[in-house]
Amino acid sequence: MRRSRLGRALIVEDDLAWRSAIGEVLTEEGLDVDFAESVTVAQALMRRHAYRLAIVDLSLSESQPDRQGLLVLQAIRQQAPLCPAILLTGYATVEIAVMALREYGALTCLRKETFGRMHFRSLIREILATAPVVVGEEKDSPEPSLIEGGREKREEKRQSALVVDDDAGWRNLLGELLGGMGFRVQTCAGLGEALNRLRRAHFDLAVVDLSLTEPMNTNRENVQAGTGEELGGVRLLDHTYARGIPTIVVSGLSSPRLIEALYQGGKIVAFIEKRTFERRVFLEIVEEIQAQQGKETPLGLLSDRERQVLNLLVEGHSNPQIAQELFISLNTVKRHLKSIFAKLGVRNRAEAVALVLRLRERDRT
Repeated sequence: MRRSRLGRALIVEDDLAWRSAIGEVLTEEGLDVDFAESVTVAQALMRRHAYRLAIVDLSLSESQPDRQGLLVLQAIRQQAPLCPAILLTGYATVEIAVMALREYGALTCLRKETFGRMHFRSLIREILATAPVVVGEEKDSPEPSLIEGGREKREEKRQSALVVDDDAGWRNLLGELLGGMGFRVQTCAGLGEALNRLRRAHFDLAVVDLSLTEPMNTNRENVQAGTGEELGGVRLLDHTYARGIPTIVVSGLSSPRLIEALYQGGKIVAFIEKRTFERRVFLEIVEEIQAQQGKETPLGLLSDRERQVLNLLVEGHSNPQIAQELFISLNTVKRHLKSIFAKLGVRNRAEAVALVLRLRERDRT
């Protein structure tokens, strides 16, 4: 039987009722679904098939809770690094959830006690809209590969935006506004998930709330003093800045000293207070950013993957570190760098970094 055009999904879950419920949603969304009840079976299936998505239960033992699902996440990261993985659990602590996101590469974590089909379906559609279709050993896959050595499918160029806010209402509002402007939007609620999104994809714009829910206690005194050292959103700005992503802050926290420091450091292009938020003002700011990005620049010649390589180069990563970060071979890194240098009209790494820094400084002035 020929595969669905949307690809395959893997569900790793030992509970039949949950396998059926999740499988039903994924099937309705156009995916072919495989099931595994253990780490061993999941690994075997990943050797046979390429997966567009994986849903993994944290505990795979009926007798007593365990963390076997983390081993599955580890296997996915090693065997299928392009496959987004969602951790599903009925008992995970915040510490385990953060570990799954930061150390094991999960895209997000869902708790069974608060599981909702509508939210889950919306999340799946968002992932399918952005996750690459990868080709494994199956020879009847209908779409080109994004794996090393394969040809990239050329789709209509659309700008992408990342919205990071721990309030679902604000995520939906900002996502709808950006989607109406033609952006391909990804949303997430916390720092760990946002860092995973940044690692997996290139973004043309970020909209960030300063006060993100974090496992550690946010130090409100630091915020009032203007440092913002413990705020997840402020920490995220370091990463968007390092990648050259224009970032708008939409936040309920508005310490003048902190906002002034963010502007002076070039971390943000605009700040909007939630209590005085106006859609018109937000849309005008985004339009200004788009107009600035529309100016002729050699960076516009780069593919998304080349932009990722270049961003890591600017951050000071070596070729082996870039290969490890992007799950590609050293030879592929060298091939991308050769293409980047040719498109930018530079001769070496130092000239490429200098050019990027000059362009970023020009955009901030």
